[in-house]
Amino acid sequence: MNHVMHSVEFQMSVLLFMALSGYLLASMLKQPSVVGQILAGIIIGPSVFGLITYTDFVSSLGHLGAAILLFTIGLEFKVKDLLQLRYAVIGLFGVVVPWACGFGLALLFDFDPGRATLIGVALSATSIAITADTLREMGKLDSVAAKAIIGAAVIDDVLALLALSISLQVGGGEASLPDIGFMLLKAVVFLVAGVILSQRYLRHWITKLDGTAFAQRYTEAVFVLAMMLAFAYAIVAELMGLSAIVGAFIAGVSLEGVHLKHSRNFHEGADYLRIVFGAIFFVSLGILVDVSAFTTDMFLFLLALTVAAIASKLIGCGLPARLLGMSNKDSIAIGVGMVPRGEIAMVVALLALNSGAIEQAAYIAIVLMSLLTAVFTPLVLRNWVYRPSPHQNKAHQHSAD
Repeated sequence: MNHVMHSVEFQMSVLLFMALSGYLLASMLKQPSVVGQILAGIIIGPSVFGLITYTDFVSSLGHLGAAILLFTIGLEFKVKDLLQLRYAVIGLFGVVVPWACGFGLALLFDFDPGRATLIGVALSATSIAITADTLREMGKLDSVAAKAIIGAAVIDDVLALLALSISLQVGGGEASLPDIGFMLLKAVVFLVAGVILSQRYLRHWITKLDGTAFAQRYTEAVFVLAMMLAFAYAIVAELMGLSAIVGAFIAGVSLEGVHLKHSRNFHEGADYLRIVFGAIFFVSLGILVDVSAFTTDMFLFLLALTVAAIASKLIGCGLPARLLGMSNKDSIAIGVGMVPRGEIAMVVALLALNSGAIEQAAYIAIVLMSLLTAVFTPLVLRNWVYRPSPHQNKAHQHSAD
């Protein structure tokens, strides 16, 4: 029996069953599917039944899901919407303020400066996947706030990954000013070159392929090519020291607006993949939690860390948005939308734990903070920031009748 439960086939089946169950249950309860999927992960993870632990297999599937999810999100955005100075300003403050809060808080709890630096990095990066998926579910991806969140979060993630690379190298005594400058240059080159390549060449090739007899015979050919491009961008991003999810997102943005005449819509095919593998990504966040390893001494640190994580993004992103001329509602939505920590925080926590920079209890605190912020944003966006007014509810009911 134990052999069966540890087999790849069993774990894959449990993951998919629980991921899709969480998706359907949350949807039926009119709550963000993200919440149901994360809770499903907690149930099957070490915290409750212990059916699945966060193995390399689960981690790989989760990262695959995040990449596919970000590719489909990118398909909704035009390049010009992401290249605005105000998004860069919001993204910059969205890294600096949380990092300073995390670093200072860690010092207050007697962490040494090296460990405090990594905790600051864990608070810096926004999980684009969580907020973007919630906004997509609510039909808000074309809103001013959503464009600002996605644009700022991409910059946010690039800066946070750069900060992570610098922190790890500084901790090992390997980083120099030229190294730091080179890492930043690589990030800029990838973003610019990736978009230009797609805009000038790849989009044209896809359109040309759509008009061939081959594409008319094999209507799925364009979808296959689009997914190949998504993973190619992810590969290059990883090779350059960036995140695969950033590469997949840039690929999606680059292919936005491609019109097909004969082939199947690759947006629809990618969306089906997102439902399955995106659900696994969110379930994996819940599986990461093992409350049995959490000590009571770290509870206060968790509470302070979570409050700092929420407040630092609300202030660091919401306030600059307001000062840049956005409305109060959009500024609040941007602040709330930038709150979730996910992939980068998990990577930081795992690297810090494996290198001995932090103990198991501190690792669990970062993981739980990431989970709490991941649940916070969908609930607040859906039930408060974008909550329909009574007049809108009545109008919706009248139209349904």
